[in-house]
Amino acid sequence: MDHLDKLEANSVYLLREAVANFDSICMPWSMGKDSNVLIWLARKAFGGKVPFQLLHIDTTYEFDEMYEFRDWASKWHGLDLVIRKNEEALKRGISYETHDALTVTQELKSVPLKATIAEFKWQALITGVRRDEDPTRAKERYFSPRNADSEWDYRDQPPEFWGQFTTRLKPGEHIRVQPLLDWTELDIWLYIRRENIPVPSLYFAKDGKRYRSMGCKPVTHPVESDAATIDDIIEELRHTKTSERAGRAAQDNASRNAMQHLRAKGFF
Repeated sequence: MDHLDKLEANSVYLLREAVANFDSICMPWSMGKDSNVLIWLARKAFGGKVPFQLLHIDTTYEFDEMYEFRDWASKWHGLDLVIRKNEEALKRGISYETHDALTVTQELKSVPLKATIAEFKWQALITGVRRDEDPTRAKERYFSPRNADSEWDYRDQPPEFWGQFTTRLKPGEHIRVQPLLDWTELDIWLYIRRENIPVPSLYFAKDGKRYRSMGCKPVTHPVESDAATIDDIIEELRHTKTSERAGRAAQDNASRNAMQHLRAKGFF
């Protein structure tokens, strides 16, 4: 069993543990590389079909290519997809043109996520969080509890010894299940190549630039790159010193400890 086989086996185990322990589960889907790998792993874990709903929180600021990929991939994978927007915030004029990135993220992502969790009464969310993305995500657990306000206490994380995970919930609480926690960006691309997993075209270089991490268009910028194929991306990642989220610095660094604040309030 090689490195990718071990990562895959652990992720499949975590997905099956989630389904065994919770009656109502959802997988938020950004259409990015990590969440597409999660869909693939779920299909492997459950006989070719994803046995829970997926959720896209639509800020209305996605790239056109991402909307096109969403419509195609949801049919191709046979997904039960829920799409939600914070229509009330949009009517109030919340936008990147008038507000800072932290406010927009909170209003157009975290608030509708919280509302949709309450609407469907999901007990668990399966996310594509990886420890190597940033220091705040490195504090997560495989099964990471959120309180009734979807808040995360990063200072009080439950121990996970001998495969024992937090599964007991108080009213309104839910668990974030993180099957990709041990994966790196390089692992993700090696697995995408091995399994031939479809991903959006924006990841591949055009005119000397490509996107490494996908988010809202106004605060997501490409990095310098000539990596136009998966093999090129893998080779680039073996040598680059540029952060994966370098193109999303406007959001991540909008204020001191911005990402930690966003995640504590319910963001991914």
